[in-house]
Amino acid sequence: MSYHYKESGLDNIVLENGYTIHKTPYGDGVSIQDTVGLHKAIAALIVETPCQINGAELRFLRLEMELTQKRLAEILGAEEQAVRRWEKARRKPIAGPVDRLLRALFKDYALGDGTLRAMVDRLAELDCIEREPIVLREIDHHWALAA
Repeated sequence: MSYHYKESGLDNIVLENGYTIHKTPYGDGVSIQDTVGLHKAIAALIVETPCQINGAELRFLRLEMELTQKRLAEILGAEEQAVRRWEKARRKPIAGPVDRLLRALFKDYALGDGTLRAMVDRLAELDCIEREPIVLREIDHHWALAA
């Protein structure tokens, strides 16, 4: 017997074991052993599978990274409404740079030291910073930022 893990928000997750079905006053209940490990395995499969991430998978990864739709939109350089549309269109693939950046962000979140996320966060903030003059000085045939 297997269990269709709909609670993940994904339509294609089936568990062969690692769960217990028990009776409750409200009907059958399910307990899953090591939910954190299960979600890490699901996310790793999403980012490693060589097909475009769809809206449901984007939502799953966003929640695993503990990001709001607004924050993910800022990181991706997109409108919050775009993230909502992608997530709402559950089965529709998300093509191009968003797919690639989301995979890289998740890998950095789950396995990395956070440097990619810090860099992307910094890039997202660039819209808020006023451009200041860049003053350069030529010293011994090399250009350098003036002190």
